Amino acid sequence: MRPFYERVYDLVRQVPTGTVVTYGQVAALLGQPRAARAVGYALRYLPAGTDVPWHRVINHRGQISHRTPVERPLTQRCLLEAEGVPFDAEGCVDLRVYRWQG
Repeated sequence: MRPFYERVYDLVRQVPTGTVVTYGQVAALLGQPRAARAVGYALRYLPAGTDVPWHRVINHRGQISHRTPVERPLTQRCLLEAEGVPFDAEGCVDLRVYRWQG
C-alpha cells in the first residue's frame, strides 16, 4: 500500500477547479475517517511549486484553517476566489454548493 501522504496528494489532485473538499472528507475517502489532522499535516509539508491543489482543502465548517506561515490563509482564499469559490461575510464557503463529492 502506498504511504498515506502520497494517497492524500493523489486524491487532492482529483478535486476539480472551483470546488473544495474538507480534511475529514479526504480522510474518509481514503478509508481513514479519523485522520483529518494527518491530512492537514500532509498538506502543510508540501514543497514549494507542488502540483497538488492544497488550497482546495478547507475545514468542516467551510472555513480556511489558520496555519503558518501567516500569509498562507490569505493566499488560499485568493486562489479559491480566483477559481470562482465565494466566501460569505464570516469567511465561509457554502459546502452545500461547492463541496466536491469525490
